[in-house]
Amino acid sequence: MSARLLKSSAVFGGMTLISRILGLVRDIVIARFFAVGGATDAFFVAFKIPNFFRRLFAEGAFSQAFVPVLSEYREKRGTEAVRALIERTAGTLGLILLAISALGMLLAPLLVMVFAPGFIDEPTTYDLTTQLLRITFPYILFISLVALAGGVLNTYGRFGVPAFTPVFLNLSLIAAAIWVAPQMDEPVTALAWGVLIAGVAQLAFQLPFLARLGLLPRPRWGARDEGVRRIMILMLPALFAVSVVQINLLLDTVIASFLAPGSVSWLYYSDRLVEFPMGVFGIALATVILPSLSQNHAQSDPNAFARTLDWGLRWVMVIGVPATLGLLFLSGPLLATLFQYGEFGTWDLQMARLSLMAYSVGLLGFILVKVLVPGFFARQDTRTPVRVAVIAMLANLVLNVAFVLPMQWWDIPGAHAGLALATSLASFINAGLLFHLLRKQGVFRAAPGWGRLSLQISAGVAAMSLLLIFGLQDLAQWSQWSSGTRAAWLLFWVAAGMAVYAGVLLLTGLKSRDVLINPEKK
Repeated sequence: MSARLLKSSAVFGGMTLISRILGLVRDIVIARFFAVGGATDAFFVAFKIPNFFRRLFAEGAFSQAFVPVLSEYREKRGTEAVRALIERTAGTLGLILLAISALGMLLAPLLVMVFAPGFIDEPTTYDLTTQLLRITFPYILFISLVALAGGVLNTYGRFGVPAFTPVFLNLSLIAAAIWVAPQMDEPVTALAWGVLIAGVAQLAFQLPFLARLGLLPRPRWGARDEGVRRIMILMLPALFAVSVVQINLLLDTVIASFLAPGSVSWLYYSDRLVEFPMGVFGIALATVILPSLSQNHAQSDPNAFARTLDWGLRWVMVIGVPATLGLLFLSGPLLATLFQYGEFGTWDLQMARLSLMAYSVGLLGFILVKVLVPGFFARQDTRTPVRVAVIAMLANLVLNVAFVLPMQWWDIPGAHAGLALATSLASFINAGLLFHLLRKQGVFRAAPGWGRLSLQISAGVAAMSLLLIFGLQDLAQWSQWSSGTRAAWLLFWVAAGMAVYAGVLLLTGLKSRDVLINPEKK
């Protein structure tokens, strides 16, 4: 089973890697063609609001509630019952989200006031954000149906298609920035249209693959259907629990709207670089293990359930710890190489670096939450993560105040980085409580070998960190180099860090069985 999970994770991660690389190209293009300021802040808020609801309804609560129920139907009820569940879920979800999309467009001015209240004192930015939000908000409808299709494909082991789908969003935004924006009176409006078009394209891409499985739905209203009702009941608490990271990031945007102009954009670029390893690895792991955990639970096999969790957590530590430290040390070179061109200046680089360093501290926590939450949802326990999420969000609010207000009072540049640091620390509170409860409930039982593995990882990251600390050039030097030189040096240091880390793991005797636990032998 572990080998199958690893193969599925590799497929999902590989497809996601392509998407994330194009996502970085997208952000490079936006940084090059659009100056950091009121217009970009307006777009990022107008994009972040529907994106927040997307992660809440689609990738978050809906997927976590839908996949366990779908897995149970597939395991116990047969193809016809599965097809009926998909059709009624699609019809119910689609109609509800159509109404939400219409309401969001109507209430766009109010939503901007709620999610970016600092814009109220900037009428031009406020009006532009409202205009852009009315274009981007229907994205929620299309991308939620994309999540439904992706949930079906993942349940049937077709992980590559859902992972590749976001490529269309990146291609759409790149095309809008390069070719459409110069033709418009307000260039940034082109990006909003690019978001909407991407939603339609992503849904159209997945439908033929559902048809090949014989599961292309004919949407029907089914609010009273037993399976749909179970999904909706599971979704209600999951709406909050699975998306606490996104809620914290959105709270950062609310507070950042009151800070120096450009703060929203600096946080956006930093968050995008943190999402790269989290998407390629963290979300890949979480997506792959959820159907397996759901199947283990449906088969009443707690030992297999515990082994699957143990497997996921070992890979989180092997990959997540060096990724966290690598992102911390390479934050400046990454931003300089990817974004410091055209309208993205030296001050933007310095400010974005502060928030990226703060976000990178929490990368391991973000990934752990992604992998631990399925341990509850696969058992259809959505209440426990809710309680944990409430604690984590309250902690984030307290830390926001503790970090940001003193910097504002004393006029210290970089107050936005305090928001990022608060979110990072809150992610560890969230992950720590989830892990404690899984152990307390007897759901997670550590397999032998964790002590040795921890020492090997520690030795590897220590060697990698020393190399980067003493080897990296000064950031001012990076700013003076050409784009080609920056890219060459960045690739060198990434490869060198990975080689040193992997070399130490091999020298200390790390073997595949230390990470890939074979269930048949446990």
